[in-house]
Amino acid sequence: MMPLRKSLVLLSAAALAVSGCVSAVAPPDISPRPEERVEAPQQSPESLALARYYQGIEVRLTQDGLLRTDSGQRDAPFSAATLAANFERIALYDEYALIGGRFVQQQTPARLRRWEQPVRIQPHFGRLVDPAQQAEDRAILTTYATRLARATGHPVSTVRTGGNFHVLYLGRDDLREVGDLVRSLVPGIGAEVVAEIENLPRSTFCSVYAFSEAGGRSVYVAAIAIIRDEHPPLLRRSCVHEEVAQGLGLPNDSPAARPSIFNDDEEFALLTRHDELLLQMLYDPRLSPGLRPEEARPTLRQIAQELVGGSS
Repeated sequence: MMPLRKSLVLLSAAALAVSGCVSAVAPPDISPRPEERVEAPQQSPESLALARYYQGIEVRLTQDGLLRTDSGQRDAPFSAATLAANFERIALYDEYALIGGRFVQQQTPARLRRWEQPVRIQPHFGRLVDPAQQAEDRAILTTYATRLARATGHPVSTVRTGGNFHVLYLGRDDLREVGDLVRSLVPGIGAEVVAEIENLPRSTFCSVYAFSEAGGRSVYVAAIAIIRDEHPPLLRRSCVHEEVAQGLGLPNDSPAARPSIFNDDEEFALLTRHDELLLQMLYDPRLSPGLRPEEARPTLRQIAQELVGGSS
């Protein structure tokens, strides 16, 4: 199945020449000024067609029993060994690699990455996002940030300004012109990343780009998530759940992970209890940024055993 979501980890100066104060530059306002609002902007035919397309996708997936909103604990039990194996694949492997200026799907071992500074999630909205929809998106994001903070034990909150994790709710028409905003949010961002965002293919539902600090340490200092405004409610919320969680340090997907949103089969729409445990493991102080899979493996088994119990 073609991947429908992307999580891209961009490390060091190869993609980002920036220190910890990523949000020092105020982003430009992508909304027109009051004196410029002669008439309301209209969705392009392409954007309207995308909205119909994603609505059809959501209907088909839910009719097939996918995009589940339950925890999955009733019919998808998992053991400590399974949890540890899923964590290794999801947190310690990358899903994409930058090759020849293009992002190519390629599973490669990686180092453990996470945030050290508090995560300040800031939403941004395109010109055509309805005000009522914006209010709903803010409420969902705030509730979710609280849940993520509880799961990780790390400070995660939403802010109106001064964010370092930017969630962009954009339609197709705004995506084409988002380059200046993205460059202001993450100074030093690579041209290939900007091009990827501006030309996000229809097959990619949503995406997240996480950036490490200059100098090569495996510590995130900025992230940008793209949520399509054309999405119907459940797909929209599902994208928020997956991309924000992946941007905390769980960049990969695994076909073996269940019950989990970190699986491209789209069975689960929202963060599950299994996924909360992955986040708890990620921010466990016994692990540290930079660990490779083989270095982390013994500790992962110990932590998973404590969380789940059982002998297998």
